[in-house]
Amino acid sequence: MKKFLFLLLLTPFLIAKDDLATDLKKSLISPCCWSGTVYDLDHNPDMEKQIENFVAQGKTKSEILDYYVGVYGERILAIPIATGFNKMAWIAPIGAGFLSLGFLFLYLKTSKESHLAKPTETHTENIPFDDEIEKELKELDE
Repeated sequence: MKKFLFLLLLTPFLIAKDDLATDLKKSLISPCCWSGTVYDLDHNPDMEKQIENFVAQGKTKSEILDYYVGVYGERILAIPIATGFNKMAWIAPIGAGFLSLGFLFLYLKTSKESHLAKPTETHTENIPFDDEIEKELKELDE
């Protein structure tokens, strides 16, 4: 019974370490091909073992991320740090969203106004061959 209670008390710490390793794997781009995270691509076992070793040593997430940034540069991070030019990765989508909402608002506003305006009158007096065109259109309908 004592062993069971001990394992029950130890379980949250084991899960927390596993969660940290999984979180780190999701936060780092796989340097073998630079096309996905370590978590998504299961063909980088050396890096996965190294992450698990760092977690087992008790290193924090920021320490481990700093280590990999030191080795590979900021390119290794799946989520860019919001400093310097990287702020554009965070600000640009928000700005594009507001800009598109503004264009949509203007379009809907001018669209309503154009429907409410009186239709323009057409003057058929200046159209050459108007009688012939009308006659041919009537023949097509028949």
